[in-house]
Amino acid sequence: MAKNNESHTFEESMEALENLVEKLEKGDVPLEEAITMFQEGMTLSKECHDRLQKVEKQMAEVLSEDGEISNFQVEEES
Repeated sequence: MAKNNESHTFEESMEALENLVEKLEKGDVPLEEAITMFQEGMTLSKECHDRLQKVEKQMAEVLSEDGEISNFQVEEES
C-alpha cells in the first residue's frame, strides 16, 4: 500500500494514513498485519512530514520581501 507515494498528493497520503490509523484503532487486526500497517503508516507519516517541510521552505522564500530566505514559523494548534 505505502510504496513510494511521490505519485500521490499530500491529501491522498494523509487519507491513506488516516485509514490505517482507523483500522489499527479498532484493534481487530491480526498482529502481523498490524505491524505491516504500522510500518506503512510510519512511511506515510514521514512522507507527509517531508512534504510539509518542503512547502514551509518554499513559503519562506515566497514571503521574504527582499528575496532572501527568512524563517517561516507555523503556529501549531493547541
